[in-house]
Amino acid sequence: MARRTIPPTTAVAVVFVSALFMAIMDTTIVNVAVPAIGHDFGVPASGLGAINIGYLVSLAVFIPVAGWLGDRYGTRRTFLTALVVFTGASALCATATSMDQLTAYRILQGAGGGLLTPVGQTMLFRAYPPAKRIKAQRALMVPTAVAPAVGPVLGGWLSDAVSWHWVFLVNLPIGAAAVAFGLLFLPDYRVDAPGRFDLTGFLLAGGGLSLTLYAFTEGPDQGWGTAGVLVPLVFGIAALLAMVAVERRIAKPMLDLELFRDRLFRANTIVMFPLSAVFLGTVWLYPLFLQEALGFDALRSGMATFPEALGVMAAAQVAPRLYRRIGPRWLMVGGSAGMGLCVAVMAGFTAATSEWTLRGVLFVLGYCIGHVMMSAQNAAFATVPAPSTGRAATVFNMQRQLGGAFGTAVIATLLAAVGTTVLGADGTPTANLTAYHAGFVLCAGLALISAVAALFVSDQDALGVERPDAERPARPGAAEAATSAAP
Repeated sequence: MARRTIPPTTAVAVVFVSALFMAIMDTTIVNVAVPAIGHDFGVPASGLGAINIGYLVSLAVFIPVAGWLGDRYGTRRTFLTALVVFTGASALCATATSMDQLTAYRILQGAGGGLLTPVGQTMLFRAYPPAKRIKAQRALMVPTAVAPAVGPVLGGWLSDAVSWHWVFLVNLPIGAAAVAFGLLFLPDYRVDAPGRFDLTGFLLAGGGLSLTLYAFTEGPDQGWGTAGVLVPLVFGIAALLAMVAVERRIAKPMLDLELFRDRLFRANTIVMFPLSAVFLGTVWLYPLFLQEALGFDALRSGMATFPEALGVMAAAQVAPRLYRRIGPRWLMVGGSAGMGLCVAVMAGFTAATSEWTLRGVLFVLGYCIGHVMMSAQNAAFATVPAPSTGRAATVFNMQRQLGGAFGTAVIATLLAAVGTTVLGADGTPTANLTAYHAGFVLCAGLALISAVAALFVSDQDALGVERPDAERPARPGAAEAATSAAP
């Protein structure tokens, strides 16, 4: 059959990278278009938060169920369904005629987005044997690095030159092409006896994660002591704690917390929490600093940010060789420490700083990020049995989502506490660089926490599975009845 002409590894990489690029870019591109959307619908700034909050809450609800759906219905069907939902919802967002419609469509979009990364990651790690996974990570670095840099520039240009509707329409050709390609070539992976749907675990995990993310999102604006933030935060944390207690007593839980008994998986998930906080926190803070404090426009800001993506891609060419030569531990320790140093240098940026200095530091930052992220994502799954990959990807992405939201929330809270503007001698408000510099210092501290956590990653565990094929047992995919289903 025609779809056999493309190796499963290539098919998985092409479809997952396309979907991941679209999903990551969607977040940053929409943020730039929010003011134009509010103006079109006649909605004040205070009412525009629902555009992103509905998406994030929906995303959080569906992340916990991703592993079970992939195991139960197969990764191919689950992933392509999620991709169709995300792409279709993007088209609906472009046709919205009111804020209520747009919010509803964004919630639907979040449902698809919540499944894409965990299920896609599951396919990737089942398609590639352990010895080749670090090379597969190169493909993932492209959307992870490029999409956040391209999104603001493209979003600003589309909003100004055409209309905000196009920030959603750009998803259609990417999504349609990925679905068509996936129907022809994407392999299918599933496990025998995935277990019954864990309704209690779903409600506690999805509810707890969504309430906590909502509180993290709204806390900096509403104030952490307000009922609208404090109540969901308390209930969200309580639900997550209850989820831990309940899931440990279920034979086949939705969130397999027993995975944390694997010391390599546990160590890498701990590293990824502060790392995600630094990465997404910096992605949010740096363009804000350039535009609000230094007066850059969206295009100039994007050009000053883009070297970070180049640094990540440069690291992707080097990291696979260094991973096997010196092990993931010191790549992650050195990379995290390098991130901390770069962000600390950013705390000294002013309007007098050369743009080439800005770009150079961002390139080095991206280079460090690339080494840490590739190493952590590969090592985390090195000793996870293939039948548990779906559940592991769910847990891994759930805590990464929390880490990113936490980082952005604490930085935004710090900015609000210090104040992003001050009054000059003539009473004119000017940018308060101290607030932004404090945010960078906070990010540097989080990066150092990630470096310390990386010291507990075992090179022996991570590299022990990377034996030649002749020395390694039969691929786990055979034991779990992995299949390549026809379209």
